[in-house]
Amino acid sequence: MEHKFIPYQQKELTADEQLKASADFYEQMDQRRSVREFSDKPVDIRVIENIIKTASTAPSGAHKQPWTFCVVSSKELKAKIRAAAEEEEKVNYSGRMSERWLEDLEPFGTNWEKPFIDIAPYIIIVFKRAYELIDGEKRNNYYVGESVGIACGMLIAAIHNAGLCTLTHTPSPMNFLAKVLNRPDNERAFLLMPVGYPETNTQVPDIKRKELDEIMVVYK
Repeated sequence: MEHKFIPYQQKELTADEQLKASADFYEQMDQRRSVREFSDKPVDIRVIENIIKTASTAPSGAHKQPWTFCVVSSKELKAKIRAAAEEEEKVNYSGRMSERWLEDLEPFGTNWEKPFIDIAPYIIIVFKRAYELIDGEKRNNYYVGESVGIACGMLIAAIHNAGLCTLTHTPSPMNFLAKVLNRPDNERAFLLMPVGYPETNTQVPDIKRKELDEIMVVYK
């Protein structure tokens, strides 16, 4: 069976243009921070659509694109999600998490309360699709976790590029999200992300990223 191929096209940059483009993008992304204090200022849904379209350009195993991005703006649904998330987080902070884990979280000032779920204009819940059902037949997806993880990374970059902020939230266990949103059996919640503007005078922890020589090894 023959499959169609098309020419690959990409704008070619000079060496100087590559260096500038890569440096400019790094400087932009280095300003990205996880934000927990959100404004309820509205965001145009078309911006969210473009952000998700960007995430959907991510590579995936056998091009199965095993993801669903659920965008929630309903106050009623957000309230239900917050209540269920906080119920799980209360248990986490009171026993599921180890003492070392809690100590590592102290610099960030986190606790079981998640008001950003209610306040942010949108919540994006990313689901990974474990398999597909096509004409009643189960079809495998491949490298599902890796594929969805890459898409989420691109989603975060697209959110920051649009002048918005987000937070990666993983209330564990996350099964309640599929129930609240009535998702099909082949979908598993992967990540919950509030999206919007930061609240006025928002503070973030004073942290530093690892230096390049701590994260890159070059073999010549």
